Amino acid sequence: MFGLTPKLGIDLGTTTILVFVPGKGIVLNEPSVVAVSQSDNRVLAVGNDAKEMIGRTPEEIIAYRPMRDGVIADYRVTEAMLRHYIRKALGRWNLFKPDVMVSVPAGVTSTERRAVIEAATKAGAREAYIVKEPILAAIGAGIPIHEARGHMVVDIGGGTTDVAVISLGGIVSSTSVKCAGNAIDRAITDHIKKNYNLAIGDKMAEEIKIHIGSAVPTEEELTLVVKGRDYLTGLPRSIELGGNEVVRAIGKELRTMVNAIKDVLQETPPELAADIIDNGIIMTGGSSQLRNLPELIFRRTGVKARTAKDPAFCVAKGTGEALKHLDTYKKAIISKR
Repeated sequence: MFGLTPKLGIDLGTTTILVFVPGKGIVLNEPSVVAVSQSDNRVLAVGNDAKEMIGRTPEEIIAYRPMRDGVIADYRVTEAMLRHYIRKALGRWNLFKPDVMVSVPAGVTSTERRAVIEAATKAGAREAYIVKEPILAAIGAGIPIHEARGHMVVDIGGGTTDVAVISLGGIVSSTSVKCAGNAIDRAITDHIKKNYNLAIGDKMAEEIKIHIGSAVPTEEELTLVVKGRDYLTGLPRSIELGGNEVVRAIGKELRTMVNAIKDVLQETPPELAADIIDNGIIMTGGSSQLRNLPELIFRRTGVKARTAKDPAFCVAKGTGEALKHLDTYKKAIISKR
């Protein structure tokens, strides 16, 4: 019977949901957005279809993100979202309930953890396993987490930055700060509002971050034409923005992330700290792809940092690996209800 149970790994992110099926890889990569009609509280669209609606909906339809800072903010909508993704990943002819492994931030409370288990079970999971993100990110990045050596993982997503030192398959010291990709986008939006009287949307802020954003000032400065609405006249207007100005705009957010790394390094036992100096810091998560971020971390901590391969998919890949070798990983990572 066991062989028939499908397995799914879900990276339940603040901005994106990835679903991993062992043997198939990542089968779904969609934004964690749900569109709900206010009159009868019905879920109208999930994922890509719902994201298209953000900022473009008539009054009675609201498109919003049920996950905040990597944690369930709206329980009912998260459950609907999970049900949609589980069904979509398994196909409609599947008769068996899947075993589902879901990632949660390192700093998650037991109440929040129970909420995720409950949402997954109600959404159609046979068994729900909850695993902390840094461990999954480490597995997905190919780090041998069972060794008696210290490895530091920094997972920077949309809502949270998780920093953890892992040894012998467990987390030795960790912290989780609610400052990541979304906070950087907000900082860019605020900067442009304050200095140029220009209102820009989330999509534009993200484009600025991806195309010209950097963690340290660069000699060859990239520029981008930014389009938005003038606060004073209410009319569309565009400006040219330089990359080094973005560096200044997001300075505070970057400091918060670097301080989280420093805090964990300060709590790390000396033996493991020596390993981390040898191995360097491994960075995962979509927002770890910010230009020159490893350089900034090296300047501030003196420890080399590098970005893992396909950083945005490390956690999802980790769920797949852990599901494949459930028995080996069961002891180390799984906190069941």
